[in-house]
Amino acid sequence: MNYIYRSTILIFSFISFIIYNYTADGSKQLTERVVQKSNQNMYSIKTEIGDIIFEVYPKKAPKTVKNFLKYIDMANFDGADFYRVVRMDNQPNDSIRIEVIQGNFTSDKNSLGNIEHEITKDTGVLHENGTISMARSTPGSASLAFFICINDQPELDFGGKRNPDGQGFAAFGKVIEGMDVVRLIQSGATDSQSLKKTVAIEKIIKL
Repeated sequence: MNYIYRSTILIFSFISFIIYNYTADGSKQLTERVVQKSNQNMYSIKTEIGDIIFEVYPKKAPKTVKNFLKYIDMANFDGADFYRVVRMDNQPNDSIRIEVIQGNFTSDKNSLGNIEHEITKDTGVLHENGTISMARSTPGSASLAFFICINDQPELDFGGKRNPDGQGFAAFGKVIEGMDVVRLIQSGATDSQSLKKTVAIEKIIKL
């Protein structure tokens, strides 16, 4: 009986250990696996309402990623926030509608200048759910403003019609974890497309 009792306890302890690792510590293990898989091109946007973990593609979009890394190296997040959200219900004058949240790496006064426009036809980084891309007006005017796609947005790719010039936007990464945070930001109260309460970006760090 003692042998059976001890065996039962050992089996129960083993099962408890497995359950713990797949529940209580599951999210941590997922993050660790994602980071290892990413070849260390993984970063985290730390906001006041949660983290957004994403991967960048330096081989596919080298100029755009280089620009991003300059701001990370500068590490001046004073004025960095998510300030604009675009939903299906707040763009009544646009025939081509999209869903994104828009932020900046730092305040405008810290701009490091404009960068050359990398088109999606060349990079192969398309505007899918979670894609991170550079905001711009004309091609070559992107600097420190970026956006994250909610759902696939093919009209933001090269040849898309969201911008009349058809050059699309320069995508350079994709969210791996934290789309729940992205959607929470998108759901915020707005005045037109501007958030009534911006969401501060505390810092962006390399994982």
